[in-house]
Amino acid sequence: MILPDPSDAIHKAWLYRILSGIADDEFLISQLRFKGGTCAAMRHIIDRFSVDLDFDLLDQAKVEDVRRHLEKIFLKLELKIDEQSKRVPQYFLKYKNKAGERNTMRLDVTFPPPKSNDYEALRLNEIDRVIYCHTVPTMFANKLVSVIDRYEKHGSIAGRDVYDIHTFFLKGFKYKPGIIMERRQKSAVDFLMELQKFIEKYFTQTVIDQDLSVLLPPADFKRARKILKQEVLMFLTDEINNINL
Repeated sequence: MILPDPSDAIHKAWLYRILSGIADDEFLISQLRFKGGTCAAMRHIIDRFSVDLDFDLLDQAKVEDVRRHLEKIFLKLELKIDEQSKRVPQYFLKYKNKAGERNTMRLDVTFPPPKSNDYEALRLNEIDRVIYCHTVPTMFANKLVSVIDRYEKHGSIAGRDVYDIHTFFLKGFKYKPGIIMERRQKSAVDFLMELQKFIEKYFTQTVIDQDLSVLLPPADFKRARKILKQEVLMFLTDEINNINL
Protein backbone atom coordinates (compact mmCIF):
# COMPACT_ATOMS: atom_id res chain seq x y z
CA MET A 1 0.00 0.00 0.00
CA ILE A 2 1.41 3.37 -1.05
CA LEU A 3 2.25 6.19 1.35
CA PRO A 4 1.33 9.60 -0.09
CA ASP A 5 2.87 11.23 2.99
CA PRO A 6 5.81 9.75 4.96
CA SER A 7 4.06 10.77 8.19
CA ASP A 8 1.41 8.12 7.48
CA ALA A 9 3.94 5.29 7.90
CA ILE A 10 2.96 4.87 11.54
CA HIS A 11 -0.72 4.57 10.62
CA LYS A 12 0.10 1.92 8.04
CA ALA A 13 2.16 0.04 10.62
CA TRP A 14 -0.76 0.02 13.07
CA LEU A 15 -3.16 -1.21 10.41
CA TYR A 16 -0.84 -4.11 9.72
CA ARG A 17 -0.25 -4.90 13.40
CA ILE A 18 -3.98 -5.19 14.04
CA LEU A 19 -4.57 -7.19 10.87
CA SER A 20 -1.73 -9.56 11.80
CA GLY A 21 -3.27 -10.04 15.23
CA ILE A 22 -6.61 -10.90 13.66
CA ALA A 23 -4.99 -13.32 11.20
CA ASP A 24 -3.21 -15.07 14.09
CA ASP A 25 -6.44 -15.54 16.08
CA GLU A 26 -8.05 -18.85 15.06
CA PHE A 27 -11.53 -17.76 16.08
CA LEU A 28 -11.45 -14.37 14.33
CA ILE A 29 -9.94 -15.78 11.16
CA SER A 30 -12.82 -18.27 11.00
CA GLN A 31 -15.48 -15.57 11.37
CA LEU A 32 -14.18 -12.38 9.73
CA ARG A 33 -13.76 -11.71 6.02
CA PHE A 34 -11.47 -8.83 5.02
CA LYS A 35 -12.89 -6.24 2.63
CA GLY A 36 -12.80 -2.56 1.68
CA GLY A 37 -10.11 -0.15 0.61
CA THR A 38 -7.26 -1.48 2.74
CA CYS A 39 -7.93 -5.00 1.49
CA ALA A 40 -7.94 -3.78 -2.12
CA ALA A 41 -4.77 -1.74 -1.57
CA MET A 42 -2.92 -4.65 0.05
CA ARG A 43 -3.90 -6.82 -2.91
CA HIS A 44 -2.51 -4.12 -5.25
CA ILE A 45 -5.90 -3.68 -6.89
CA ILE A 46 -6.10 0.03 -6.09
CA ASP A 47 -3.18 2.44 -5.89
CA ARG A 48 -4.13 4.74 -3.04
CA PHE A 49 -3.64 4.94 0.71
CA SER A 50 -6.43 3.52 2.89
CA VAL A 51 -6.88 4.27 6.57
CA ASP A 52 -9.49 1.83 7.94
CA LEU A 53 -10.03 -1.91 8.46
CA ASP A 54 -13.34 -3.37 7.32
CA PHE A 55 -14.70 -6.90 7.72
CA ASP A 56 -17.80 -8.98 7.12
CA LEU A 57 -18.95 -11.18 10.02
CA LEU A 58 -20.26 -14.55 8.89
CA ASP A 59 -22.21 -15.59 12.01
CA GLN A 60 -24.24 -12.86 13.67
CA ALA A 61 -24.59 -14.99 16.82
CA LYS A 62 -20.83 -14.63 17.41
CA VAL A 63 -20.84 -10.82 17.79
CA GLU A 64 -19.91 -10.76 21.46
CA ASP A 65 -17.19 -13.36 20.96
CA VAL A 66 -15.77 -11.22 18.16
CA ARG A 67 -15.76 -8.19 20.45
CA ARG A 68 -13.92 -10.11 23.15
CA HIS A 69 -11.23 -11.41 20.80
CA LEU A 70 -10.74 -8.03 19.12
CA GLU A 71 -10.46 -6.18 22.41
CA LYS A 72 -7.88 -8.70 23.59
CA ILE A 73 -5.76 -7.76 20.55
CA PHE A 74 -6.22 -4.04 21.24
CA LEU A 75 -5.13 -4.54 24.84
CA LYS A 76 -2.08 -6.52 23.82
CA LEU A 77 -1.08 -3.78 21.36
CA GLU A 78 -1.77 -1.07 23.97
CA LEU A 79 -4.27 0.68 21.74
CA LYS A 80 -6.83 2.94 23.37
CA ILE A 81 -10.49 2.48 22.43
CA ASP A 82 -11.55 6.08 21.86
CA GLU A 83 -15.12 5.29 20.78
CA GLN A 84 -17.12 2.17 20.02
CA SER A 85 -20.59 1.22 18.85
CA LYS A 86 -22.90 -0.74 21.13
CA ARG A 87 -24.79 -2.16 18.15
CA VAL A 88 -21.95 -3.58 16.05
CA PRO A 89 -18.21 -4.17 16.57
CA GLN A 90 -17.05 -0.75 15.41
CA TYR A 91 -14.07 0.86 17.08
CA PHE A 92 -12.12 4.08 16.83
CA LEU A 93 -8.65 3.26 18.10
CA LYS A 94 -6.00 5.73 19.19
CA TYR A 95 -2.25 5.26 19.02
CA LYS A 96 0.55 7.58 20.07
CA ASN A 97 1.80 10.02 17.44
CA LYS A 98 3.15 13.53 17.09
CA ALA A 99 0.78 16.40 17.79
CA GLY A 100 -1.22 17.43 14.76
CA GLU A 101 -0.67 14.17 12.89
CA ARG A 102 -3.04 11.26 12.28
CA ASN A 103 -3.49 9.19 15.45
CA THR A 104 -6.84 7.37 15.10
CA MET A 105 -8.05 4.49 12.97
CA ARG A 106 -11.43 2.85 12.53
CA LEU A 107 -12.16 -0.87 12.57
CA ASP A 108 -15.61 -1.83 11.36
CA VAL A 109 -17.31 -5.25 11.40
CA THR A 110 -20.63 -5.48 9.55
CA PHE A 111 -23.30 -8.18 9.42
CA PRO A 112 -25.07 -9.89 7.87
CA PRO A 113 -23.07 -9.75 4.64
CA PRO A 114 -24.86 -10.15 1.30
CA LYS A 115 -25.51 -13.83 0.64
CA SER A 116 -24.09 -13.29 -2.85
CA ASN A 117 -20.65 -12.33 -1.52
CA ASP A 118 -17.78 -14.63 -2.46
CA TYR A 119 -14.54 -14.99 -0.50
CA GLU A 120 -11.12 -16.48 -1.12
CA ALA A 121 -8.12 -17.29 1.06
CA LEU A 122 -5.08 -15.23 0.07
CA ARG A 123 -1.61 -14.63 1.41
CA LEU A 124 -1.11 -10.92 1.97
CA ASN A 125 2.62 -10.47 1.47
CA GLU A 126 2.90 -7.27 3.48
CA ILE A 127 1.92 -9.08 6.67
CA ASP A 128 2.93 -12.59 5.53
CA ARG A 129 -0.42 -14.03 6.62
CA VAL A 130 -3.26 -15.91 4.92
CA ILE A 131 -6.65 -14.26 5.37
CA TYR A 132 -10.07 -14.66 3.75
CA CYS A 133 -10.92 -11.70 1.52
CA HIS A 134 -13.62 -10.54 -0.85
CA THR A 135 -13.04 -11.84 -4.36
CA VAL A 136 -12.45 -9.09 -6.93
CA PRO A 137 -15.97 -9.34 -8.50
CA THR A 138 -17.47 -9.19 -5.00
CA MET A 139 -15.32 -6.21 -4.08
CA PHE A 140 -16.20 -4.37 -7.30
CA ALA A 141 -19.97 -4.95 -6.97
CA ASN A 142 -20.03 -3.79 -3.35
CA LYS A 143 -17.97 -0.73 -4.26
CA LEU A 144 -20.46 0.21 -6.99
CA VAL A 145 -23.31 0.00 -4.49
CA SER A 146 -21.39 1.87 -1.77
CA VAL A 147 -21.54 5.24 -3.55
CA ILE A 148 -25.32 5.62 -3.22
CA ASP A 149 -25.56 3.47 -0.09
CA ARG A 150 -23.18 5.77 1.80
CA TYR A 151 -25.23 8.80 0.75
CA GLU A 152 -28.51 7.23 1.82
CA LYS A 153 -27.18 6.15 5.22
CA HIS A 154 -24.89 9.05 6.12
CA GLY A 155 -25.68 11.88 3.70
CA SER A 156 -22.10 11.91 2.43
CA ILE A 157 -20.20 11.08 -0.74
CA ALA A 158 -16.69 9.61 -0.67
CA GLY A 159 -14.40 10.52 -3.53
CA ARG A 160 -12.43 7.36 -2.82
CA ASP A 161 -15.46 5.21 -3.75
CA VAL A 162 -15.61 6.73 -7.23
CA TYR A 163 -11.82 6.62 -7.56
CA ASP A 164 -11.86 2.90 -6.77
CA ILE A 165 -14.67 2.25 -9.26
CA HIS A 166 -12.60 4.06 -11.89
CA THR A 167 -9.65 1.78 -11.08
CA PHE A 168 -11.74 -1.41 -11.31
CA PHE A 169 -13.08 -0.38 -14.71
CA LEU A 170 -9.67 0.79 -15.93
CA LYS A 171 -8.14 -2.59 -15.10
CA GLY A 172 -10.92 -4.49 -16.86
CA PHE A 173 -12.28 -6.23 -13.75
CA LYS A 174 -15.77 -7.76 -13.65
CA TYR A 175 -18.37 -7.22 -10.94
CA LYS A 176 -20.90 -9.74 -9.61
CA PRO A 177 -24.41 -8.63 -10.71
CA GLY A 178 -26.12 -10.80 -8.07
CA ILE A 179 -24.73 -8.59 -5.31
CA ILE A 180 -26.23 -5.50 -6.92
CA MET A 181 -29.59 -7.23 -7.24
CA GLU A 182 -29.46 -8.41 -3.62
CA ARG A 183 -28.43 -5.07 -2.15
CA ARG A 184 -30.42 -2.71 -4.39
CA GLN A 185 -33.31 -4.90 -5.64
CA LYS A 186 -32.52 -3.79 -9.19
CA SER A 187 -30.89 -5.30 -12.22
CA ALA A 188 -27.31 -4.30 -12.88
CA VAL A 189 -28.26 -2.13 -15.86
CA ASP A 190 -31.00 -0.29 -13.96
CA PHE A 191 -28.68 0.32 -11.04
CA LEU A 192 -25.82 1.52 -13.23
CA MET A 193 -28.12 4.04 -14.91
CA GLU A 194 -29.16 5.25 -11.45
CA LEU A 195 -25.51 5.45 -10.37
CA GLN A 196 -24.57 7.39 -13.50
CA LYS A 197 -27.23 10.01 -12.80
CA PHE A 198 -26.20 10.19 -9.15
CA ILE A 199 -22.52 10.78 -9.94
CA GLU A 200 -23.42 13.34 -12.60
CA LYS A 201 -25.48 15.31 -10.07
CA TYR A 202 -23.65 14.93 -6.77
CA PHE A 203 -20.00 14.08 -7.47
CA THR A 204 -18.41 17.53 -7.45
CA GLN A 205 -14.85 18.79 -7.65
CA THR A 206 -15.08 19.69 -3.97
CA VAL A 207 -15.84 16.06 -3.07
CA ILE A 208 -12.86 14.90 -5.13
CA ASP A 209 -10.47 17.42 -3.58
CA GLN A 210 -11.52 16.95 0.04
CA ASP A 211 -11.33 13.16 0.07
CA LEU A 212 -8.56 12.19 -2.34
CA SER A 213 -5.93 14.87 -1.66
CA VAL A 214 -4.69 12.99 1.43
CA LEU A 215 -4.90 9.50 -0.10
CA LEU A 216 -2.83 9.99 -3.26
CA PRO A 217 0.65 11.32 -4.00
CA PRO A 218 0.43 14.94 -5.25
CA ALA A 219 1.17 14.11 -8.90
CA ASP A 220 -1.41 11.30 -8.97
CA PHE A 221 -4.01 13.48 -7.26
CA LYS A 222 -3.45 16.31 -9.72
CA ARG A 223 -3.93 13.94 -12.64
CA ALA A 224 -6.96 12.15 -11.15
CA ARG A 225 -8.91 15.27 -10.21
CA LYS A 226 -8.99 16.39 -13.84
CA ILE A 227 -10.36 13.22 -15.40
CA LEU A 228 -12.04 11.16 -12.66
CA LYS A 229 -15.69 12.16 -13.04
CA GLN A 230 -15.60 12.30 -16.83
CA GLU A 231 -13.99 8.88 -17.21
CA VAL A 232 -16.18 7.12 -14.64
CA LEU A 233 -19.27 8.39 -16.45
CA MET A 234 -17.75 7.15 -19.70
CA PHE A 235 -17.06 3.69 -18.24
CA LEU A 236 -20.61 3.47 -16.88
CA THR A 237 -22.03 4.42 -20.28
CA ASP A 238 -19.92 1.76 -21.96
CA GLU A 239 -21.01 -0.89 -19.46
CA ILE A 240 -24.69 0.01 -19.82
CA ASN A 241 -24.39 -0.17 -23.60
CA ASN A 242 -22.61 -3.54 -23.40
CA ILE A 243 -25.36 -4.99 -21.21
CA ASN A 244 -28.03 -3.72 -23.60
CA LEU A 245 -26.42 -5.24 -26.70
